[in-house]
Amino acid sequence: MNKKNSLKYWIGKLHLWLGFTSGLVVFVIAITGCLYAFQAEIQNLTQPFRFVEKQNHSFLPPSELKLIAEKELPKKKVHAVLYAGAEKASQVIFFNFEPEYYYYVIYLNPYTGEVLRVKNMSKDFFQIVLDGHFYLWLPPTIGQPLTASATLIFVVMLITGIILWWPKNKNGVKQRFSIKWNARWRRKNYDLHNVLGFYISLIAIVLALTGLVWGFQWFAKGFYAAVGGEKSITYSEPQSDTTAIKKKETSALDQVWYKMAKEYPASSIIEVHVPETSASPIATNANPDHNTYYKTDYRYFDQYSLKELNVNNIFGRYGSAAAADKLLRMNYDIHVGAILGIPGKVIAFIASLICASLPVTGVYIWWGRRNKPEISLKQKEKHRVSKDLLVQ
Repeated sequence: MNKKNSLKYWIGKLHLWLGFTSGLVVFVIAITGCLYAFQAEIQNLTQPFRFVEKQNHSFLPPSELKLIAEKELPKKKVHAVLYAGAEKASQVIFFNFEPEYYYYVIYLNPYTGEVLRVKNMSKDFFQIVLDGHFYLWLPPTIGQPLTASATLIFVVMLITGIILWWPKNKNGVKQRFSIKWNARWRRKNYDLHNVLGFYISLIAIVLALTGLVWGFQWFAKGFYAAVGGEKSITYSEPQSDTTAIKKKETSALDQVWYKMAKEYPASSIIEVHVPETSASPIATNANPDHNTYYKTDYRYFDQYSLKELNVNNIFGRYGSAAAADKLLRMNYDIHVGAILGIPGKVIAFIASLICASLPVTGVYIWWGRRNKPEISLKQKEKHRVSKDLLVQ
């Protein structure tokens, strides 16, 4: 059978050209994923301002922390106040997207209100890494479709790679599962690409598919519907009743926080959001676990009457969420490996590092095939004679 007429030949061609179109983007996504894998642990080790000494009196309410923080950034708008526990600094978050983009976090002692650090997140190392992972450091409207498309292509490449890796017979099985370390560099590179690629293929597909949930709305909606989801996956807030008698915003913010602190005494994180508009609710959330996000309860209160408002999307209470809602809410924690704790992060880190190596080793395989050393006429004749003797 003519080699060019075989299915595997054309799958190989597809694998090659898809690699050329997406390889550089996949490399950036994977490397930034590696760098971001242990960002929480690294920041806790290198940023002492994140911690405070536990004291025997209550935290200052969010309205007071908000006022203190606004003196540091008087022309910026407070987005939320976050309490991270008895031995961690509270955070007042300033965030705005349009017309002026900014993102600041002010760390304060929740007991005294002392300002511990004013941090411009636009210059934060891990935020820069994350921007590369999501947007390739391009404007989001350009970078996000590029990363999502490259991730989708990468899924196809993983599938075609498995087909190309699959051994023709039993004799080829051993070679497919091991790297020939005593071979020449080209052979070792070939094995590194194929063998390591196969070993991490399943994890890489999980990482890619969970990434596509953020990359394409059609993919997220399709996945959610496929697992039985019935709610909206788009974040939306209920509206406050603007006809009600208006209370002081700071008082309302404090009252919601007191309510959440009472109902979630063992919570690791409680966050209250300042209403964006006159019709916005006070959005708040409580997370029982510092290391993951999926168990977070999201709740909403009318900023005037303080009546709790319901939402018909997945961003509600975790305990009452349907199985499909819980699965989609686990997406981030699965993507970064946090769902399995430190071992999961190690697995995600190693898999991302290998994913980053695949475009590099793949290009070297292609380059090596196009630049094979010339075989002399004498060597060709020797090869022909040996072949003829074998036939006889």
